[in-house]
Amino acid sequence: MKIAIEAQRIFRPNKHGMDFVVLETVRELQRIDKENEYFIFVSPGPDHCLRETDNVHIIEVQCPTYPLWEQWALPRAVNKIKPDLLHCTSNTAPLRTQVPLVLTLHDIIFLENRQNSSKSLYQNMGWHYRRLVVPRILPKCRKIITVSHFECNRIRETLHLPENKIMAIYNGFSNHFHPLDNIKSVTQKYISTTGYLFFLGNTDPKKNTPRTLKAYHLYLQHSQEKRPLLIADLKPEYVDDILKETGLEDIRPYLHLPGYIPNTDLPFLYNGAFAFLYTSLRESFGIPLLEAMACGTPVITSNTSSMPEVGGEGAILTDPTDEQSIANQLLLLERDKEFYQKQSAYGLARSKHFSWEHTAHELLKLYQSIIKSK
Repeated sequence: MKIAIEAQRIFRPNKHGMDFVVLETVRELQRIDKENEYFIFVSPGPDHCLRETDNVHIIEVQCPTYPLWEQWALPRAVNKIKPDLLHCTSNTAPLRTQVPLVLTLHDIIFLENRQNSSKSLYQNMGWHYRRLVVPRILPKCRKIITVSHFECNRIRETLHLPENKIMAIYNGFSNHFHPLDNIKSVTQKYISTTGYLFFLGNTDPKKNTPRTLKAYHLYLQHSQEKRPLLIADLKPEYVDDILKETGLEDIRPYLHLPGYIPNTDLPFLYNGAFAFLYTSLRESFGIPLLEAMACGTPVITSNTSSMPEVGGEGAILTDPTDEQSIANQLLLLERDKEFYQKQSAYGLARSKHFSWEHTAHELLKLYQSIIKSK
């Protein structure tokens, strides 16, 4: 089989969720499958994080914008290869292609009501582009993949898809997320102490940053420890604006805002954290939840969308709109050592149910079934 995979953003230095999903999946396919031939289509970038092997070829396609790259440059490059199928991995795909198409549709948040208008220009452009492309591309897909059963049901019901058109394949997490002993050489680049609280945010409203900061304020009012909060991937100016709008400027000395943290440093920071806050309003899966669990760090997460499915029955689930509930869970972890140890052990066990190897095997079975049915 000749399999083409779109991995447009994997060579960019500041990678995020979908970038790591395709990167780790391709790496695993590269490891387990020596028979089929893969063509990985990427945009040029400085982080050459994937290497070619005998049956895995990297094809760099240059184009100034993502819509042009996907709608014009990618189909032209794919047609030269003449693969048996094309797998587009990041929610959208070319509207015109003669190759059997598989699409990973991570979520349909872009079709749901917008929570507010504070998205960045980049996020707004992506929102409009997905709303334009996705409804038009779905009828052309041989199969649609999403990343949780929650999202699978939501997509099928919202877009009125037949049951056999869409399937869920779980994400995994990378092998470098595990318990570590010597962490201070890395954590001290970002925060001077260990035992801090950790929150991964971005400017998307679904990340629930204002309420999480309010919950942290409530925690500080009742905590004897008053642990600092390390916030990744948010600029100080953005957080300062939230603090000003919500009247929480007094918590600013407790916040550490290093900006983007490379994925290679994240295992050390999870290990150094007392607890990890994953209090999103909406997620299609939630890889950071698994990453923290795999490091033995207790996670407080939301009782909405896919997070109960990924976190499992023993996870600490809370209403993400209830700041006091989030604060109470933090205080419980701090005051009850037995509960804390139970959560740490639970997370280590739960994370073992997910792996990129399983993801790759499921994908390979899907590829084979589609090509056999041509």
